[in-house]
Amino acid sequence: MWQAIEQAISGALGEQFTVTSARAVGGGCINQAMHLQGKSRSVFLKLNGVDRLEMFSAEAAGLCAIRASNTVRAPEPIAWGVDGQSSWLALEFLALQPARAESAFQLGKQLAAMHAHTAAGFGWDRDNTIGATPQPNQWTRDWVTFLREQRIGHQLGLARDNGLPAATHDRVEQVQSALPRLFDVYQPRPSLLHGDLWGGNWAVESGGHPVVFDPAVYYGDREADLAMTELFGGFDRGFYEAYRRTWPLDSGYDVRRDLYQLYHILNHFNLFGGGYAGQVRALADRLLANC
Repeated sequence: MWQAIEQAISGALGEQFTVTSARAVGGGCINQAMHLQGKSRSVFLKLNGVDRLEMFSAEAAGLCAIRASNTVRAPEPIAWGVDGQSSWLALEFLALQPARAESAFQLGKQLAAMHAHTAAGFGWDRDNTIGATPQPNQWTRDWVTFLREQRIGHQLGLARDNGLPAATHDRVEQVQSALPRLFDVYQPRPSLLHGDLWGGNWAVESGGHPVVFDPAVYYGDREADLAMTELFGGFDRGFYEAYRRTWPLDSGYDVRRDLYQLYHILNHFNLFGGGYAGQVRALADRLLANC
């Protein structure tokens, strides 16, 4: 296994890389992760099934897009491939530490700067994944259409197949029909998004600089990234203060936040099951009450 990976990393780096030690490290609930030590450098390696190469390739492309924005730090992809047992992605190894309040403030400014990078439409050059769920990104000129078909509609179809209660399914369909009313005044720009920016997908380097990872990149409404940061515990208050100082939010965000969180809660239902069905229903009901 290591021979193929060593050869690919060596070719990408332009220097010999030989694994001198390999140890398992935390890498989330989707992939296995390892710290590979070579003679002169370390590599962070993700492993999954042989059918997951496209997921890793898209992740590498997303990290490159974030890095190309010259805003927030992201690890550099080195190489990716597949052997007889696994697909894998090798990344620059960063000695990361838990988030700090001052780093959260810096991340808020940097994220606003990243969101200022825009495209002509909504979507991306390729599909990717949100967690382990396929995420379609076909370019679309209209944000409401993109949301209806490639975000809420896509997840809702999966949720129906995964046993979402019929009454809850119907309520989410009503939200889809009501989408134009949520955007009758507000017209977002297609901003470069991380796409899966929750508290577990950022940390800091030893100098305190923020680092983001595990992206699900596409161009969409910047509020979608912010809405995700408010799920699962939220970020430090300084993060939101810094973001709003750099780029104030438009009125109506508090309602649209529920819409963007609905996408992620539907995804969590599809990934982890029934405990999220009640949250899907609550978000749908609240959105319909505010439309």
